[in-house]
Amino acid sequence: MGLRTAEELSRILARIDGRGYKAYEELRGSYRFPQWELSIDYVQPDPFAPPSRIRIRIPQAVAQFPEELFGERIRRIALQDYLARRVRAAIDAIAQKHRGSGKSGLWVIDAGGQEVLERTAVRITPQWIEVRLSIGLPAAGRTVLGRQADAMLRHELSEIVQQSLLWHRTPQEECRRFVECVENQEFLRRQLRARNLVAFVADGALLPRRSGISQLPLPTAIPFRSPPTLRVSFTPPNPVWHNGQLSESITGMGIPEGVTLIVGGGYHGKSTLLRALERGVYPHIPGDGREYVVTREDAVKIRAEDGRRIEQVDLSPFIGTLPYGQSTHSFCTDNASGSTSQAANIIEALEAGSRLLLLDEDTSATNFMIRDARMQALIAKPDEPITPFIDRVRELWQRFGVSTIVVMGGCGDYLDVADTVIAMREYRAEEITERARAVAAALPTGRQPESPTPLERLTERALIPESIDPARGHRAVSIEAKAVDLLLIGTTAVELWAVEQLVDISQTRAIGYALHLLASRYADGRTRIADLLDALEQLLNTDGLEALWPFAHSGSPPGNLARPRRYEIAAALNRLRTVRMRQCR
Repeated sequence: MGLRTAEELSRILARIDGRGYKAYEELRGSYRFPQWELSIDYVQPDPFAPPSRIRIRIPQAVAQFPEELFGERIRRIALQDYLARRVRAAIDAIAQKHRGSGKSGLWVIDAGGQEVLERTAVRITPQWIEVRLSIGLPAAGRTVLGRQADAMLRHELSEIVQQSLLWHRTPQEECRRFVECVENQEFLRRQLRARNLVAFVADGALLPRRSGISQLPLPTAIPFRSPPTLRVSFTPPNPVWHNGQLSESITGMGIPEGVTLIVGGGYHGKSTLLRALERGVYPHIPGDGREYVVTREDAVKIRAEDGRRIEQVDLSPFIGTLPYGQSTHSFCTDNASGSTSQAANIIEALEAGSRLLLLDEDTSATNFMIRDARMQALIAKPDEPITPFIDRVRELWQRFGVSTIVVMGGCGDYLDVADTVIAMREYRAEEITERARAVAAALPTGRQPESPTPLERLTERALIPESIDPARGHRAVSIEAKAVDLLLIGTTAVELWAVEQLVDISQTRAIGYALHLLASRYADGRTRIADLLDALEQLLNTDGLEALWPFAHSGSPPGNLARPRRYEIAAALNRLRTVRMRQCR
C-alpha cells in the first residue's frame, strides 16, 4: 500500500470511532504529512497490551541539522541520544497523559538516563531523521476513541516534531556542547592506553550521587581534586565546558596500569570513586558531574554472587581440588558459593576480553580475597583449595597484562602487591604509594604466598547452540526484559543483579536478542566465546543494533534497543541456566 494522506488518517479515525478496538488495525501503513511521514507499524490488539509502534521520518531538507554534528560515528550516537531526550521533553510538555482505558494516551520514546548509549530510538542520516515511538491508542473500555486518537496523531505529534526535531527550534549551543562533550569523552578513552592509564578522573568531577537509588549528582558533593603526583592533562578535540568554565585542556587524576589499591576509612569515598569508574566505561551527559570520569572500555566489575550457575569453567587458577577429589578444571554447579562465583566471574571476564578488573572488598568473598598468616597457621594449605586473589593479582598483571583496581579498607596485606595506592579522606584523593610501602616494610605480616602453580593460560569455551531456546508457547522467539537486571529468554529467567555495569533496560533487551543471534547464527559448538563476541561486535558496527532484531520481516524496526558491551552479553550468557558449554583444549 502506498502513502496515504494525513486527511485519510483522520477519515479512518472518524469512521472507526465507537467501534471495537480491533478496528484500529485499519491504521497500519504510512501517511504523508506536509513536512514528514508517519508510519504505523504495529497496532496493539487491546488498550491493555504493549503500546502500538510508530515512526516519524523527517527529510533533512526540513530538519536541517548540520552534518558536522553527525558525520562521524560518535557524533551521530551523541546527536541521536540528544534528540531522543528532546522528544521525551516535548512529550512531557505537550501530551495529555490520560485518554481512557489501559495505556490509552501513552507516548513513549526510549531516551536515556545519565549515560549516553547507542540506541535505535532515533536514526539520523544526511537524508532524513527517523524517530521511533510507542503510543497507546485511546479507548473507552475496548471501544475506539477516534477523535482522541486523531488529536494524538495529528495535533500532538505535529507539536512534538516542531518542538524537538527542527534545527531552527533547537537550542543550538546546548546541542553542540552535548555532542562535543561526548566526543571529548571518547577521545580521552582512546588516549588512555597510549598514556599507560586505565582511568581518568577530572578535577572538579562530582562523584557522589543523591542516593543509592539515584544516578543524579549530589548538589553538595565535594568536587574531586587530583593528587599532584597522579595529575595528567589532555587536550581533547573540542573546547571543554566543565564546572561552568571553558578551557582547551582538562586535568585530573590518571590511574596507571598495574595493581591499584584504593584505601581509606569508612564513608570517605572509596566505593563512590569505584562506582564512578564502573560507569566511566560509558559517556555521560553534560552536567552529570562524571562526564569527564573516563575508564577504559574493557573494565569489568567483579563481585561475589552466591547462587549463580557455573558451566564448564576452569576454576583451577583460584580453586584447587575440592573434597572427595572433585576437580575444578571443568567446574559446573547450579548454586555457586561466594568464592567459586567470584573466581568464575574473573575467568569469564578475561575470556570475554577484559584486561581491567574492578573489585570492592564490600561485595567480595573474604576467603577469596585473602587468607592471613594466622589462618594459614591454623589451616594448612593442603586443606584449603582456594588460592586467594591476592596471590594471583600481580601474576595477572605481569603475565597477562590484566590491571586491577581494588577498594580495600580492612586488609593491609594488599599493600604488598600494589603498584599504586590512593587514599580517600573526606572524598579527597591522595597518592600514598611510598608511605604504604614503608608501612608494609615496617610491619611484615608473615603471610606466605599460596600460588601452588604458575598461571599458564586460561581455558576457553565454546557455546553449544541448542542450549539456548527462546521459544515460549506458540512463539518461536519470546524475549522480554522485565527489568535492568532480569531477562526472560523463552521460559528461562536470567538474573543479572550482579552485573553492575548494565545501566538501561534497553541494553538488557538487546542482550536477549544478542544471545538468540549468537545461538542461531554464529555458535557451532567449536567456536570460542571470544570469537563469537568479536563476530557480533563486527556485525553491530557494520549493520547497527537493528541486526539483532529477529522480526525484521515484519517491516517494523525496533525502537527500544540500546547497545550493551560484549562483557555484559557474555555475563548474561554465563548466567543463563539452560546454557551448555564445551571446553576448547
